[in-house]
Amino acid sequence: MNETNHPVPETPDTQNDAEKKEKTDFAGTFYELIEMLAIVTVAVMLLFAFVIRLNIVDGHSMEQTLFHGEYLAVSDLFYEPTHGDIVIIHDISQEGYADPIVKRVIATEGQTVDIRCDFHNWHLYVDGVEVDESDYHYIAADTLLLPEYKFPITVPEGEIFVLGDNRNHSADSRQIEIGTIDVRCVVGKALMRVIPLTRAEYFKNPYND
Repeated sequence: MNETNHPVPETPDTQNDAEKKEKTDFAGTFYELIEMLAIVTVAVMLLFAFVIRLNIVDGHSMEQTLFHGEYLAVSDLFYEPTHGDIVIIHDISQEGYADPIVKRVIATEGQTVDIRCDFHNWHLYVDGVEVDESDYHYIAADTLLLPEYKFPITVPEGEIFVLGDNRNHSADSRQIEIGTIDVRCVVGKALMRVIPLTRAEYFKNPYND
C-alpha cells in the first residue's frame, strides 16, 4: 500500500525559528556591509594621508586646462618631473611660490629652452625643436607676456623649467623671481581633477605620443 507524504503543518515553534534565522541572516549581512564600509573608509583615508593629497587651483594661470577653485588629486610617490606634466610647486622660503602654484613642466635638467616672440607669434623650443602646442590652445590672442631675461637657457641640474598654460597671464619660469625650479620644491604631479565632478578628468601628458 502506497503511503502519501503530507506536508508537516507549521507550528509556532517552526515559525519562530524561521523568523530568527531571517533576522540573523539580515544582521549578518548588515554587519558585513558596515565592516566593508569601514575598511574602504580607512583605505581611502590612508591613501589620501600617505599617497595622494588634494590641492586647490588658485588663480587663472592654467586656463583653459584648469580653472580657479578646482580640486586636484596630487601624488609624489616615486615621482620625477617629466616634460608635459602638471605639477604643484611650493616653497615657503621662495617669494615666487611661497604659496602653492600649479604649472606645466616644459623642460628638465640639461635641456635648453628658447622662447621667440614676434608681434603675436609665439615659438617655444626645447633642445632646438619647436614644441607644437597648436592643439592645446595654451596661448591667448592678446598681448604676449615676454621673458624677463635672455633666452635660450639651459636648465641647471636638479631643476625644471615651467610655464602656465595661460601663457599671457602666468607668473612662471619666465619671471626672474621664479626662474627655473628646484625639483625639491615640487610637491607632486597632478593626476586628475576631482572637483567639480562634472569636470572630473585624469590628466594625460599632451607631449607623449
